[in-house]
Amino acid sequence: MAPDLTLYLAAPRGFCAGVDRAIKIVELAIEKWGAPVYVRHEIVHNKYVVDGLRAKGAVFVEDLDECPSDRPVIFSAHGVPKSVPAEAARRQMIAVDATCPLVTKVHNEAARHSENGLQMIMIGHQGHPEVIGTMGQLPPGEVLLVEDVEDVARLQVRDPLKLAYITQTTLSVDDTAAVAAALTARFPAILEPAHNDICYATTNRQAAVKAIAGKIDALLVIGAPNSSNSKRLVEVGRAQGCAYSQLVQRAADIDWRALQGIRAVGVTAGASAPEELVNEVIAAFRDRFTVSVQVVETAQEDVEFKVPRVLREPA
Repeated sequence: MAPDLTLYLAAPRGFCAGVDRAIKIVELAIEKWGAPVYVRHEIVHNKYVVDGLRAKGAVFVEDLDECPSDRPVIFSAHGVPKSVPAEAARRQMIAVDATCPLVTKVHNEAARHSENGLQMIMIGHQGHPEVIGTMGQLPPGEVLLVEDVEDVARLQVRDPLKLAYITQTTLSVDDTAAVAAALTARFPAILEPAHNDICYATTNRQAAVKAIAGKIDALLVIGAPNSSNSKRLVEVGRAQGCAYSQLVQRAADIDWRALQGIRAVGVTAGASAPEELVNEVIAAFRDRFTVSVQVVETAQEDVEFKVPRVLREPA
């Protein structure tokens, strides 16, 4: 007889409005202009999603140089430096921007502060596409990157009285608060974001993990290894006392030997992971355990972002 297991399903989980919009943009572009449609960088960080779009006619590239001028190009949900759409315009390409509107909000915030003579400090992860895109909105040296409290102590700024900070949208809420506190302690005049730059979906998914962490022996976060928000969910689980918190891309990645003897497991999904993969993981547990599913909901989401007008117009 299969052992009993309580599966705590975090809610909200999975796709956010920005990811949903970005995927729709690729699908509608293929529908409108036919295949192939080029996408600069993975549209969202999830192999299952990217492979599905590739099968429909999307071609994923890392640089605009890899795109022919006579085919549409889509910029990923993470955003791109200003130089990229400028080069697409120079080449007279059809370009569609799938940048999440909440990332665009941060871009606009940085530009506005820069126009007022402020140097920007960005809290984020070195090399992440969103960070590259946001820092690329302004000339070199106008955005300084910090990843942790130690980086704040080492900062060399132009004028401590003329600073503002912004953040990557997919960071740990708690870790970011510590870095922000260090910034305001060192630079009391620094301007904070009018609204938290960390997006609603990241915040909500982390809160849901906190709500189940005390009830579970293990946490599985469904997401890609290059997905920032998914990796942060693993970190939140561990910080909340669930030592076995692991990232899995699909059910096939689950280490069943490590889960022997467990009585309760938590399951969530990063903002770029589709619900099909959640269902796949639940089915894999049902194959091995007598499963009781409990949904723990900490927020309801009804955010929706429109696709660009060019995709709503007839070809």
